[in-house]
Amino acid sequence: MDDSLHYLIMANQMLVQKALLYKLKDTGLTIGQPKILDYLSRHNGSNQKEIAKACFLEAGSLTMILNKMEEKGLIRRQEKGLIERKMLNGNRRTFHIFMTEEGKKKQQLVSEAFSEIERKAVEGISKEEMEGFLSVYQKIYANLLDEAGSSSINKKTDQ
Repeated sequence: MDDSLHYLIMANQMLVQKALLYKLKDTGLTIGQPKILDYLSRHNGSNQKEIAKACFLEAGSLTMILNKMEEKGLIRRQEKGLIERKMLNGNRRTFHIFMTEEGKKKQQLVSEAFSEIERKAVEGISKEEMEGFLSVYQKIYANLLDEAGSSSINKKTDQ
C-alpha cells in the first residue's frame, strides 16, 4: 500500500463511496445522489449553482443527477421524485431545489449509512487522536481549497 497523502485521500474516498453504495443498494439511489440529499438536508431550497459548488460537481453533471432524482417518481409511479425544482420570487432564471417527502425518507437512509461508515472508520481511535486528525485534515482542506480557488477547475463551477 502506498502511504502518500494523495493515495490515502483517494483510497479512503473510494472506500467510503463503495461502502455507501453498498449500504444504499436497495434504495435505488445512484452515484452523486446521496451527497446531494445530504447537502439538501442542511440547505433545502438551494439553487443549482450553490449545490454544484458545495458538492464539487460541474453544472452539467449536477443537471443530469437532478433530472434523474426528479424523474424517480415517474419511473416508480410515486407522486413525486426525490426532489422538485421551484422558482422563487418569480425569478425564471434560477430554480431552487427542494427535497420531496420521498427525498427526505431517502436522505434519512443516507444519513444513517454515513453514520455507520464513520463509526466503523474511527474504531480504535481515541477522542484526542480524532480531534487532532480533524484539525490537520481541515487545514489540508483549506490549503487544497485555496489551491483549487486559483485554478481553472474551480472557476468553472463558480460561473
